[in-house]
Amino acid sequence: MTEPMVYTGLFILALAAATLLPAQSEVALAGLLLDGSHSTGGLLAAATAGNTLGSLVNWLLGRSIEHYRERRWFPANTAQLERAQRWYRRHGRWSLLLSWLPVVGDPLTLVAGIMREPLPSFLLIVALAKAGRYLAVTAVTLGWG
Repeated sequence: MTEPMVYTGLFILALAAATLLPAQSEVALAGLLLDGSHSTGGLLAAATAGNTLGSLVNWLLGRSIEHYRERRWFPANTAQLERAQRWYRRHGRWSLLLSWLPVVGDPLTLVAGIMREPLPSFLLIVALAKAGRYLAVTAVTLGWG
């Protein structure tokens, strides 16, 4: 596999992992790091960029999905949506530092879109959170520190 294909594949996997699709970009990153034939910085950049872009997809969905809340197929009932909005109002944009967490991180980025979090602050905070997670995976995998 060529170098660009490796980075592109990791980017796509990380993007999918940040949406509500089940994917494990951390395992792929660890495997590629252990392989040792790819740039650590390049792998970190590809994973972080893909995962941040995937969170942007969630944010965009959140910006446009709320007007469907009364539809039968809507994934959350009114009470759940209102609870998530209250939680986000209480904790604010800095709660996006938790966007790297499994299970709660992806819905949190969706709620940020519903709550009209400004794009620049959203991208900055989410990118920091995602980069931090991938740095931690890299540190554990490569035995840093």
